[in-house]
Amino acid sequence: MGDWMSGDVVANGIRIHYYRTGGQKPPLVLSHGFSDSGLCWTRVARALEADYDVIMPDARGHGRSEAPDDGYNAEERARDLAGLIEALGLGRAAIGGHSMGAATTLYCAALRPDLVRCAILEDGGFRSTSPTGGGFNAARMAETQQRAREQRAMSREALIARCRAQSPTWHEDELGPWADAKIQLSEKAIGWPLGAEKMSWQEALAKVSCPILLITADIDKGSSVTPETAELARSILPSLQVVHLAGAGHNVRRERFDGYVAAVREFLAKN
Repeated sequence: MGDWMSGDVVANGIRIHYYRTGGQKPPLVLSHGFSDSGLCWTRVARALEADYDVIMPDARGHGRSEAPDDGYNAEERARDLAGLIEALGLGRAAIGGHSMGAATTLYCAALRPDLVRCAILEDGGFRSTSPTGGGFNAARMAETQQRAREQRAMSREALIARCRAQSPTWHEDELGPWADAKIQLSEKAIGWPLGAEKMSWQEALAKVSCPILLITADIDKGSSVTPETAELARSILPSLQVVHLAGAGHNVRRERFDGYVAAVREFLAKN
């Protein structure tokens, strides 16, 4: 982390832990995916910290943030994120997220447009309903929950070894934060229900007024946003920008890091 800051704020009634690169620079708030944590953005933050004040919160039930009994849906996480932005006095910030964090980002842009300058969605936010296209259906969710429970019981060393074997293209700097997050994950977060939002992603997207960048990857490698879903999203928000990074799966930035950073830099420079 070097000279990065860390701290806690009370947001939406709970304690949220965050990490921050700091400096008098435009704020960029990044929301991680399910079972990750704020520090899983470390490599991206290092790439961007010269130009941006990168803030990386732990979602409720993840990392070092509080784990309340409920509220594990995109709408409540969006309110958590909005509360963090307000508590830190960031004004209108650029926000971004991966997977679960992309949904958090989308709903925050929809619910609190006064706080969001622009938004970046990494393979998430738009849930596919295709049975063959990586959609997050009930069976896949149960599988994810079981895997999360197994990982929580493993040692850090065993988790790093497993990640290195299963994801050989990932940079070594990704492995430690990934393993730590799996151990820190709360059981309360693991049991979050599918489709608990009152507002569908289509309804949320229709409320968005800021520029949005969607970064997608290859369905056959595990990407969750199908081309059809991306097109549906673009029919709702014609200004939606889509960048496809071939050769990557669900963890786009971890598998196409240079392409991801280049796309994010170009988008932020224009917005």
